[in-house]
Amino acid sequence: MIRSYHHKRWTEATMPVGEFRNDQARERFLTVYYEAVARLWPSTSVDSDVVTSFGTTRIHRLGSGDGTPFVLLPGSGGPAVMWHAYAGRLAASRPVIAIDTVGEPGPSVQTRAIDSGDEWSAWLDEVLTALGVGRAHLVGTSYGGWIALRHALRSPHAVAGLTLLDPGGFGKVSGKFLTWMIVNGLASFAPKLVRHALARPLRNLALRDDDAMPLVKATFGFRRGHILPTPLTDDEFERITAPTLVLLGGHSQLYDAQEVAATVTARMPNAVAEIIPDASHDVVLWHPGELAARIVTFAAETPARP
Repeated sequence: MIRSYHHKRWTEATMPVGEFRNDQARERFLTVYYEAVARLWPSTSVDSDVVTSFGTTRIHRLGSGDGTPFVLLPGSGGPAVMWHAYAGRLAASRPVIAIDTVGEPGPSVQTRAIDSGDEWSAWLDEVLTALGVGRAHLVGTSYGGWIALRHALRSPHAVAGLTLLDPGGFGKVSGKFLTWMIVNGLASFAPKLVRHALARPLRNLALRDDDAMPLVKATFGFRRGHILPTPLTDDEFERITAPTLVLLGGHSQLYDAQEVAATVTARMPNAVAEIIPDASHDVVLWHPGELAARIVTFAAETPARP
């Protein structure tokens, strides 16, 4: 079901749902969110809410035509507006559906915990089915990339292709990576000049993105309850037959890019791995115009399947 948009505790049995700490935190985040949307997001976007068994999901539709749509899945902590530098460019070639993931800060509202990769796929399947989308080219970064991989495993018939930007799922999430995330979160509160200076040693271009900083700070008023992305097994790699483009940060804090590229090439039947040398886990922020063009080209070269 689609609704038009008009402007816990942990237990052994279940994961908690993601939620704002209080009404004030929710209002604070949404105020900044809608300001960012008005400033950065294409004005041609048509927004609506999709009701699923896991909660209400906000989606943003752009572009036209009957081509296989791009479905954009943000990383953890990043609402759909994080794709602002990509959305218009991708929509020039085919329809685009950008999703505000449930259980993340934003207008989507999670009502049921998601405690497995299959349940993430089930959520995405409910969203796309409600929108009448039978097949899509999934574009995901970080946690969103892992969701895309899980959907390709559970519903291969629904995935025409994949583009993954430094995705989860190619190794265990280390303490080093989690520490890097925490340090960058704290750095976002530093004065502008200090924050910009820290971007280089911390290898995170987001710290220089002044448009994103109010959103980043406001996310601290939200409690996430997501499971960590589980690594794919060798068998699972081989089962992903959809044409796949994997874009890796050469200095990724998540894993060794060279090792992942070798695994992708050896294990995934129809995958191409490319390393962005100077990027880290922030690869989505590196030359978005060039990366958007690469995504469009790759999807256009993907052979249609019944």
